[in-house]
Amino acid sequence: MVRSIRCPAGLLSNLYPSGTILAVPQRTMSFSIARFRRRPSSSSGLSSCPAPLRIVNRSSGRFYSSGAQHQTGPGNPSTPTTERSLGPDPTSSAHEVRDQGTSGSWGNDGRGSLFPITGSPLLDTALTTVLGLGIVFVGGVAYIAWYKKTVLDKIEQAFSAGYDPALELAKNGEELKSFSKDLDGEVDDAPGTGHLRRQEQDMIDGIIRGQTRGHYYFLIGSKGGGKSTLILDAMRSIEADGVAFLDAHPDLEVFRLRLGKALDYEFNEDSQTGLFQRRDPREGGPALDIERALNKLEKVALRCARRTGRPLVLVFNNIQHFKNDDDGRHMLLQLQQKAEAWAAGGIVTVVFSSDDFWPFLLMRKVATRMHVLSIRDLSYTKARCALTHMCISRKKRKPDEDDVGKAVSTVGGRVAYLGKISRADDVVKGAKELLHWEKAWLLSQIGLIPDCDDDVMDEQKWSSCSWLLLKEFVKLYQERERECKATGESWDPTELPSIPYWRCRQIMTRADFMEELDRVNIVSVDVNLDVAPDSMLILLAAREVVEEDGFDDTLNNVRDRVDEIESLHRTRELTFKDLVRGDTLKLEVDKSRSLDQ
Repeated sequence: MVRSIRCPAGLLSNLYPSGTILAVPQRTMSFSIARFRRRPSSSSGLSSCPAPLRIVNRSSGRFYSSGAQHQTGPGNPSTPTTERSLGPDPTSSAHEVRDQGTSGSWGNDGRGSLFPITGSPLLDTALTTVLGLGIVFVGGVAYIAWYKKTVLDKIEQAFSAGYDPALELAKNGEELKSFSKDLDGEVDDAPGTGHLRRQEQDMIDGIIRGQTRGHYYFLIGSKGGGKSTLILDAMRSIEADGVAFLDAHPDLEVFRLRLGKALDYEFNEDSQTGLFQRRDPREGGPALDIERALNKLEKVALRCARRTGRPLVLVFNNIQHFKNDDDGRHMLLQLQQKAEAWAAGGIVTVVFSSDDFWPFLLMRKVATRMHVLSIRDLSYTKARCALTHMCISRKKRKPDEDDVGKAVSTVGGRVAYLGKISRADDVVKGAKELLHWEKAWLLSQIGLIPDCDDDVMDEQKWSSCSWLLLKEFVKLYQERERECKATGESWDPTELPSIPYWRCRQIMTRADFMEELDRVNIVSVDVNLDVAPDSMLILLAAREVVEEDGFDDTLNNVRDRVDEIESLHRTRELTFKDLVRGDTLKLEVDKSRSLDQ
C-alpha cells in the first residue's frame, strides 16, 4: 500500500538507505512511500528490508529513488534488486535519473493530476484559477443580492408597528415621570391626562394613519405650540405603524445619521463589499447618501402600498434647524422634490414641521401638492379649561378660578407655558416668574443703549427697529382693550394683535430684520403673512418696557445716535497742506454736472 506525500516549496530531501528523509532546499516535489514489508526472520537473523522510496518531481517529470537494496540471506534466495541511489550517506548529493516508463513526462498516466482529462500542469493551474475566480464571483453576486434584499427588509421593518425611536423616547419620559411621582409619594397620573385633545388632533390623526393621499403637509406654528405633541399622539394611537419620525439638524452629516436611524439604514457601511469598491460610499457627501436612502425608501413604499393599500408616513420635525444657506436650502429642495413625487404616486406622505417662516417661503416657490396647517395657541376659554385640567391631574386639586384667569391672561394659550405653571404651587406666581424671565431675555436680545459707540451701531440699528415694531403691537393691544371696555364686548386678553407683513417692513424701515426676529422667537409669521408677537409673554414684557418713563426719549436717542454714526461714515475729510496764514482757499461744489463728466 502506497502513501502519497506532497512537499511544500523549499523542502526536498536526501534519503538514507533506510528511508530517512533529510530536508534540503529544492523545488516542490511529490513522492510516494511504500509501507515497509517485513519478511519472516531467518535463522541467520537478517532484518527485514524496507521498500524503496520513490520521489517524483511534478514540474520536471523526473523521479528520484533511494539506494536501499534488498538484503539476501539463507532464507532469502531472491536476487538483490538495486535501484538508483541518492547517495550512500546524508552528505551525498542527490542525482537524478529519467523515468523510462514515463519517457520524461509527468502525468501521462493521469496519476497525481487534479484534472485527469488534462495532462499539463499549466492547464491544471489555469483551470484551478478559473474555478476559484468563478466561485468568488458567484459568491459575490449572491452576497450582493442577499444584502440588497436585507436592506429593503430592514427599512420595511422600521415602518412596522411596535418600536419607533422617537415614540420610545416619549414613552420612556412618561414612565420616568410616573416613577418619580411614585417615589415622592404622589399618585401617578391617569393615562391621557397630560394634555387635552385639541381640535387639530383629528386632522393629524388622519394624516398619520395614511387616510389622506396625494398631498404632503407643512405644519407651522410658534415654539411650544404643540406640533410635535400632536404628531406623537397620533403615532401612539397606532403604535407608529407605517410612520417614521426624525428631527432636522444644521449639520447635514448628523441629519444623515438621524435619517439612517429612523429608516434602519446603514448607508452600505455594514456591507462587506468595500474590498471591491473603487470609491468610498460616503465620498459624495451627505446629500448623496440621503438621496440613496430615499431611493431605497421609495422601493419599500411601492411594495408596501401594493400590499396594504395606504401610504407610508415620513415626518421631518423642526426643519427650521437647517441652515438658511445654500446647503440647507438645497437639502430642503431635495426633500420637497421627493415629497412631490411620492404624493403624486400616493406611496409616501411627507410631513414637515417648522417654528420659523423662512422654510415655508422657500418651499412655496415649487409647491404644487403641499397643504399648510397653522397650529395656533389656545383661546382664552380653552386655555382656562386646559390649565384647570392639568392642575387637577398633576396636583389632584382644583385651583381657584380667579387665579386660573389671571395666570392665563399672563401666559396666554401656549400649551408649553400652561404645562409649566400647572406644576407650580401658585399658578399666578408661576406666571409672573415666567413673565420676569421673558422680559429679562427680551432686553438681553434687543435692549437699547443710549449714546452707543459706533462698534455696536449695527446691533442698535436692529434693536431700535425691533422696538418700533413691538411698540406698534403694544399700541394695537391697548386700543383693542379700550375699545372692548367702552363697547362692552367680550374681551379675550390672550388675543395677540397682528400686522400684515408688508406693513411691518414699513414700520421697521428695513426688510431684512423680520427673518432674524422670527428666528429668535420674538415675532411669528403665519401662512397669511400676518406678523404677531411670538407669545403673550413677549407682548406683556414689551408692554412693560414701552410703558416705562422715558422709553420714547431713549428710543429716539438711539435712533439719532445711529443716524449720526452713519452720517460720520458718509462724511469725507479734505486736508490741504502747504498753506500759510493769510492764504485764501476757494472751494466750489458744482451739482449741475453728472458723475461721468
